[in-house]
Amino acid sequence: MATIVIKRVYDPPSSKDGTRILVDRLWPRGLRKDAAALDFWEKELAPTTPLRKWFDHRPDRFVEFKRRYREELKGNRTVPDALLRIGKSKATLLYGAKDPAINHAVVLADFLNKSRLK
Repeated sequence: MATIVIKRVYDPPSSKDGTRILVDRLWPRGLRKDAAALDFWEKELAPTTPLRKWFDHRPDRFVEFKRRYREELKGNRTVPDALLRIGKSKATLLYGAKDPAINHAVVLADFLNKSRLK
């Protein structure tokens, strides 16, 4: 089974990306829709607005953010649909955050990869 990976939405698309899914609740600033080369946009997979605002991409809050976000994902009705759409193929979750290690897509990719194994 292919892996779900992450990539900044501002990075150029690649034929190796597989299914390209934007997982931000808000459209990335300054990005034209055609330049994003999306297969689909799953806003509902992103953290809720209150959690996103609380986190504010602060490294000191990342551990607690991961815990809270995973709890949100457990009850998120969009997760099974996204897993069905991806199937067994490779998928790239696209995000707009600047930090490649401290963002919601890291947590989401891990959650979805583990969910595929169940």
